[in-house]
Amino acid sequence: MQNVVGVRFRTAGKIYYFDPCNIELKKGDKIIVETARGIECGEVVSANHEVVDEEVVAPLKNVIRKADEEDLKRVEENKIKEKEAFSICLEKIKKHELEMKLIDVEYTFDNNKILFYFTADGRVDFRELVKDLASVFRTRIELRQIGVRDEAKMMGALGACGRLLCCSTHLCEFHPVSIKMAKEQSLSLNPAKISGTCGRLMCCLKYEQETYDYLLKKTPKVDAIVQTPHGQGTVVQVNLLKEKVKVKLDSEQGADIMEYSVNDIRILKDAVKQLDIDDKMLEELKVLED
Repeated sequence: MQNVVGVRFRTAGKIYYFDPCNIELKKGDKIIVETARGIECGEVVSANHEVVDEEVVAPLKNVIRKADEEDLKRVEENKIKEKEAFSICLEKIKKHELEMKLIDVEYTFDNNKILFYFTADGRVDFRELVKDLASVFRTRIELRQIGVRDEAKMMGALGACGRLLCCSTHLCEFHPVSIKMAKEQSLSLNPAKISGTCGRLMCCLKYEQETYDYLLKKTPKVDAIVQTPHGQGTVVQVNLLKEKVKVKLDSEQGADIMEYSVNDIRILKDAVKQLDIDDKMLEELKVLED
């Protein structure tokens, strides 16, 4: 077991473990830590606690100290510098006629490096841009290409639900989301209705998938042959969330349709459910998964 504190450097950013070095810290404390990028200022999101060795990525970096007024002042000064650097970089991008979109600028706490985050449709030769920026700022320059999901996370926006984007408020990491999830949740496969601001499948499709997976395992599909308290029949309709199915009974008097709880029937022969979409539409929808 190792004693650690969880630290975050951005809102909804990934949580990293650090060695508190016998400093008692509480949630919300601003601290100065040693990172692979250099000295950084982060916020404690989980106070001193122990975790198993397997959860720690070695080597565990150290907490240097709690941030004092001078440190917090430097953080604010860096934010002002970042805005200035953003404007300068935009001018340089235009000067070099590069097909790239600048998203954000970040100074490391010790000012030893400036990171410029951008998006682009393909690879960009920004070597001359880096030289130009280095001559202006006289420090190490790093240009980092990010994806559209990361762009939405950094910039923030309102989702279709009217709330702030999950990725910019509480999602630390992106989880895989598939067209199969949308289909299993009986959602319209209209790209405009199942994609988020980033143009990819909405992250919230993942939230309920565990429940749908559980229900799908115990619920027969349409056209399945089942045994009911009133005899054998064929499933004609499924209400997955209510755990009810409508069954067309086989009887001499005619075909009666009755509703049953999933727990009151037994599956004799389940049907095979296919994605009811053609290859062209499937190819278009697959782009949303990237």
